[in-house]
Amino acid sequence: MQQAEAKLATIVDSLKKGIAPQNESVRSFLLWFNAKRRGYRVVRQIRQALHKYGLTTRPDFERAYIDGLIEFIKSPPGAVGDTICDDSVLDPTYRVGLLPSANRRPLSVSPSASLQEIVTQMMANSFSQLPVANNPQHLRDVKGVVSWKTIGRRLALNGNCSTAQDCMEGAKIVKLEDPLFNTISIIAADDYVLVQAQDKTICGIVTASDLNDQFLALAEPFLLVGEIENRIRQLLHGKFTIQELEKAKVPGDERKIETPADLTFGEYIRLIQSNDNWNRLKVSLDRAIFLSYLKKVKDIRNDVMHFDPDGLDEDDLKSLREFAGFLKNLKDVGGF
Repeated sequence: MQQAEAKLATIVDSLKKGIAPQNESVRSFLLWFNAKRRGYRVVRQIRQALHKYGLTTRPDFERAYIDGLIEFIKSPPGAVGDTICDDSVLDPTYRVGLLPSANRRPLSVSPSASLQEIVTQMMANSFSQLPVANNPQHLRDVKGVVSWKTIGRRLALNGNCSTAQDCMEGAKIVKLEDPLFNTISIIAADDYVLVQAQDKTICGIVTASDLNDQFLALAEPFLLVGEIENRIRQLLHGKFTIQELEKAKVPGDERKIETPADLTFGEYIRLIQSNDNWNRLKVSLDRAIFLSYLKKVKDIRNDVMHFDPDGLDEDDLKSLREFAGFLKNLKDVGGF
């Protein structure tokens, strides 16, 4: 944190002198705070630090691509003061630009590229389509897209298909800042979209395969957390009275508790922290170790439910997989 404070203070001094500070990638900015990803705790810490120094980033560091560049600017008038920093997401929409594939410039071919060149490039790189552009180095003036589908259609109709311009179709293009959900139907129909940066160049291509990978990355943690919670409820089921379950609530909480399913994850932990309650579960496990795993899952669960645009850290995902597997094995051997 001291490193981050020092860097932010230096940026403030530069801005006062009229000198634009160096842009940073989101990834390197996170390292100032000894972080690798944008979990909600990290985001809160960073927003509070930026608020303290009267700074903000453009684009917002939470919604920018993790390897994209951000610049540091003074916060707008009225955004800083004695009030508590608002750490809510400025724009919660999940945008195309957050996908890694939207930020990798695709290989392209010229309109005069031969069919042999096109086929070789697609087979060698396992591509299903290639953009066609007059200037493949800059990818600004895209003429169309050639794909296995367009080649097959042309050949099936006995048409000429000796060059890219003979067998290409109009390109489907979206912008980096477009909502991802708005592009899903386009990708479903056409298998891809080209992604256009603010300078009008094509900066990436998102395919149906990329959506599958992204869905798995986003869905797996939710599914694992749900599985773990359901197995914990099974473990607690029938072991406690309603009155005993009620005692696990935070004092003053007026929620009605009728079954373990009405408790929060933190309340599961509070319920079995006492040795007497633990013994009611009748499992031959070490209580302290079991609780330590539960507490870790609780912290990971908070990141999952607050939705981290970078996905879970691989170690955290591994912890969820292992604990879900542990509970399943415990159930299979009659542990509950």
